[in-house]
Amino acid sequence: MVRVTIVDDHPVVRAGLRALLGGEPDIEVVAEAADGEEAVRRVGLVPTDLVLMDLQLGEGIDGVEATRRILALPDPPRVLVLTTYDSDADISRAIAVGAAGYLLKAGPPDELFRGIRTAARGETALSPRVATRLMDRMREPAPALSPREIEILELLAEGLSNQRIARRLLISEATVKTHLVHIFAKLGVDTRTAAVTAAVAVLLQLPFVRGGTRRGPGRISAVGRALREAPGQGHRAFAVEAVGDPPVRVHRPRPQRVPPVRRPAPPTRLQALGLLIRIS
Repeated sequence: MVRVTIVDDHPVVRAGLRALLGGEPDIEVVAEAADGEEAVRRVGLVPTDLVLMDLQLGEGIDGVEATRRILALPDPPRVLVLTTYDSDADISRAIAVGAAGYLLKAGPPDELFRGIRTAARGETALSPRVATRLMDRMREPAPALSPREIEILELLAEGLSNQRIARRLLISEATVKTHLVHIFAKLGVDTRTAAVTAAVAVLLQLPFVRGGTRRGPGRISAVGRALREAPGQGHRAFAVEAVGDPPVRVHRPRPQRVPPVRRPAPPTRLQALGLLIRIS
């Protein structure tokens, strides 16, 4: 028997789902919740195997945050998103926090029943439309970051605030924010926290290599090098390199008379985590 808690801010939807699932002999609705905070409380009190989670829950925390909190509980249930929203951002956010699947309310009842049973078995349940969107997104080449966007990403990785980046590049803070919006879109994130997490991952995977003047050709990081050498592939090609390959140091030819310049060590994990504070 799969014990289900329904989370939706519309009473009619909750009643309809309860009636629909009541006809399945191996599925039992044990609780309901109208908002995210109530969902976390109910799951903590009522033994539940699977939570059917809507994303938009009115006031308070949304379904993604509720999912994150539920999965942080001791011995948490599986969380299956059931919503009307199928944007790339919604799907990515839900999967990123640990949702066991993503179903659409527009789907037929049999799709819902199969999804519940699939997720309860520990597998991933996706509606056909969502699966198609994910496949299409994986096939599409990611847009490459522009040289200016790479430069700003490098400065973000160094821990500079928007204001300091603007001063360093002699541009307005509003322009920096505009570039950040474009960077976030190309990296496939929709929040600053997600972008910072990606930047920290870059710091931990690839050591920086410096040399030359600030604006000259010598100033290039492994981040920028990976992005520049993968035109048309953008962050996806870089992500594969960062995860699958060992760190690569870039060596620039130097005249024999000039002694080698000591290169700074890669940032420590503590320094990388400090980035969260410096640019948030």
